[in-house]
Amino acid sequence: MSRSLPTGVVVSAFVRSLAIQGSWNYRTMLGSGFAFALLPGLRHLYGGASDEIRVPVERHLEHFNAHPYLAGVALGAVLRLEADGADPEMVRRLKLAIRGPLGSLGDALIWATVLPGVALAALTLAWLGAPAWVVVTVFLVLYNAVHVVLRIWGFRAGMRAGREVGRVLAGADLAGWTRRIEPVVVLLLGALVGAVVGGAGGLVEAGAPWLALTAVAFLVGLFGGHRTWRPAAVLTVVAIGAVTLIGGLT
Repeated sequence: MSRSLPTGVVVSAFVRSLAIQGSWNYRTMLGSGFAFALLPGLRHLYGGASDEIRVPVERHLEHFNAHPYLAGVALGAVLRLEADGADPEMVRRLKLAIRGPLGSLGDALIWATVLPGVALAALTLAWLGAPAWVVVTVFLVLYNAVHVVLRIWGFRAGMRAGREVGRVLAGADLAGWTRRIEPVVVLLLGALVGAVVGGAGGLVEAGAPWLALTAVAFLVGLFGGHRTWRPAAVLTVVAIGAVTLIGGLT
């Protein structure tokens, strides 16, 4: 039997989902945070007494791991299914089925694409001489705008779709968005290199070590950057650290 959920309960569940990593642990990963975010809905559906709500809460305390920004997709779908009176085992199978895709899609979209892109934009502003407060503001505004919008979309999509959340997730084409954003990240990387090389006190004035580092970074990106993001991310961090160190010594 389907039961409606008050707006306050839905909003409370979403707000709690923003802290879904707050109780992260090696045993349940995001499981504890998932149950915490779901608690307002469970209280409304099963009653607030401890003996009434204990069983449904325990069902959602099990291991659950996904990207934190996309975990709301599963949370919204589970909340919808609980309100619809779905079989608990079916709800559990749905969580198990979508947690992997939510993790891999989120990693590729956020950690490997959006975060490096926003960081590159902020670094470019810094090398062009923008004040520190402008650099920090641009990074925080852009990055938080992306992940908040993604969280809202995911939670609403899960709530609307329920057991059909897999179809909705496939239709959203998050992998396609990753591919569309990647050229923008490459463009930002080129802008940063241009700002470093051509800016006042940049690589041209620093001499051969900086120019060699730029050449190595270009070749690595040209021949290997498209194959996997993890080595590229490590090399980016190492390159930035080396540039900073060399800049301090020259």
